[in-house]
Amino acid sequence: MAPALPLHPGGEPADLEQAVWLRLLERLDTDGPPPDPGGWLRRAVRAEARRRRRTARREAPLGTDPADPADPGPERLALNAARGRALRDAVRRLPGRCPRLLEALLSPQDPTYREIAGALAMSQGSLGPERSRCLGCLRRLLAAEVAGGGRGG
Repeated sequence: MAPALPLHPGGEPADLEQAVWLRLLERLDTDGPPPDPGGWLRRAVRAEARRRRRTARREAPLGTDPADPADPGPERLALNAARGRALRDAVRRLPGRCPRLLEALLSPQDPTYREIAGALAMSQGSLGPERSRCLGCLRRLLAAEVAGGGRGG
C-alpha cells in the first residue's frame, strides 16, 4: 500500500475519508442509500477534495501558536502591565526602606548588590536580610488585599 499523501498542506486523507463517511450518513438519514454506491462515492470524494482545496486557498496558516508565551498577544501584554502596576503600587506602600530597596531590585537596569547598597547607604551584607524582610511584608500585604478583594480606592 502506498504511503498516504496529504491533499493539501494541513489536509490528511483520513480527514477526507471521515468527511465522506459523514456525507454518507447524512444521506442515509434523508434519502436512503445511493442507487449507484461506486458513482456516489467517486462524486463525494471529488466534491470533498474540491471543497478542501478551495478552503485551503482562502485560509492562511497561523504564524505562531496564539497561546505561545514567547509571542504574547495584546491581552497578555495588558495583563502583564496591570500586574506590574499592581506590584509597584504595593511596593510603594511598604514600610521603611522597603520601597526603595525593592524598586532597586525590580529595576530594569539590574543593578548589582554593591550598587544597590551604595545607592541606599546600606552595607552590602545587610541587603539579603533586609530584602527577605521586605518580601515578607510584601507577601502579607498582597495576601491581605487578595483576601479582602483588593484595595478599595
